[in-house]
Amino acid sequence: MPLIVHRKLPSDAELGLWRITESEAFFSQQLDLSDAERAYIARIKGHRRLEWLAGRLLLHHLSGRETRGACYKDEFGKPHLENSRYDISISHSRELAAVLAAPRRVGIDIQKLVGKIERLTHKFLRPNELASLSTTQRLEHLLVYCGAKEALYKAYGRRELDFRQHLLITPFSFDLHRGQCHGTVHKDAHHSEYQLHYEQLDDYILVYALELDPS
Repeated sequence: MPLIVHRKLPSDAELGLWRITESEAFFSQQLDLSDAERAYIARIKGHRRLEWLAGRLLLHHLSGRETRGACYKDEFGKPHLENSRYDISISHSRELAAVLAAPRRVGIDIQKLVGKIERLTHKFLRPNELASLSTTQRLEHLLVYCGAKEALYKAYGRRELDFRQHLLITPFSFDLHRGQCHGTVHKDAHHSEYQLHYEQLDDYILVYALELDPS
């Protein structure tokens, strides 16, 4: 069972990573999917089916339940675990699936180190964020910024956000292996602050966001 990371984090949060090496048949045997989940996965094709299934099995392992609770999406597409007070976030990229859960807003993103992200900088980064990029680890630093904004977007969970206008990352110096930064979601009357954590795992960048107590 390739559960490669299972961490207890502050504020009763839990983080898990799964390396996907199994077949679809393995996951189908492990997961008792609800009718809604079966209907959803029937619309997914290719490797993304494995990613989706791995994320749901990982979520079940983190829940600690003997009987699996269904994972459903609300009207905005944000996932929720049946009969749970925990906020959850799921991400996957090729051979890795990641899940974060906590009794407060959370978001997680994992991305493979690929250069094509450079073409999207104008959609993600504000001028001060762009100016802070490392000259020696530019791609890694850029992926942290993009992953951080994706994690904030998932934590907010209501769509209709402009990544440059509404998702703000305080410029930070990039640490090679792991580090932290601060993020804000600000749109209309909504304002929330997040502690963001990032790390490099082989050729992947993992970023996750934990909402800060507004008090």
